[in-house]
Amino acid sequence: MGNNFNRKEGAIGVFDSGYGGLTILSEIRSLMPHYDYIYLGDNARAPYGNRSFEIVYRFTLQAVEWFFSQGCHLIILACNTASAKALRSIQENDLPLLDPQRRVLGIIRPTVESINDFTKTGHIGVFGTEGTIQSQSYELEIKKLHPHLFVTGEACPMWVPLVENNEHNNPGADYFVKQHIDRLMKKDPHIDTIILGCTHYPLLIKKIKHYLPEYIRVIAQGKYVANSLKNYLERHPEMDEKCTKNGTIRFFTTESPEKFSQQASLFLNKKIKAQNINIDTLC
Repeated sequence: MGNNFNRKEGAIGVFDSGYGGLTILSEIRSLMPHYDYIYLGDNARAPYGNRSFEIVYRFTLQAVEWFFSQGCHLIILACNTASAKALRSIQENDLPLLDPQRRVLGIIRPTVESINDFTKTGHIGVFGTEGTIQSQSYELEIKKLHPHLFVTGEACPMWVPLVENNEHNNPGADYFVKQHIDRLMKKDPHIDTIILGCTHYPLLIKKIKHYLPEYIRVIAQGKYVANSLKNYLERHPEMDEKCTKNGTIRFFTTESPEKFSQQASLFLNKKIKAQNINIDTLC
């Protein structure tokens, strides 16, 4: 694998532990179709949700270094667990050594920035993986920007497997969706806005809304992350110049490319072709 750390231009990198980040990529590409993108799913080591901070950080850093080797100057961690457990360490400790001119951005803050516009009661719920909920990343970020809001999290460990095994539209999924909705609303009956703090969860949004009162607003991240990225590039023309714009997209996975291509169609509603790579020897 060639080292392209010195390449002056490159695609925007989009990283996830598996397939969920494709929901983010889809929204970003819909808003900014003329940019080039590279998507990497670390499917061989997914899920990240129940792994330790140290493991998630190491896996994510390996992915970041791989993106850098592909010439990417800007990387989006389209994974809530990676954003919660690895982003800050990479931004503060690793980027200054690897390349202080490159950027790695997460998806939690863009969602949090807009949340105050939606709630009337001031009570926010968050559905997420065990790792995201345990990290309290949403609570901490919301308190920074909106200290008057109350935040309650609910870990939903079965939701990602339901999606990745294509069971999310089947009746069996209803039990697990309703179970966690009931638990969240029992913790705080005043919640009127819920963040889907995992990129897989938008595929369950119809069932989630079915078991929630109509007055509760459900927030999926993709649109907010896309708008935030567009705004970021407008505010940082020096970074925008480093992002190539040929309208291309390439997909990579650490597992079977055939399996990835098949599963990706659930998230993108079209056929794609993926390539296999190995990133666990990079750091």
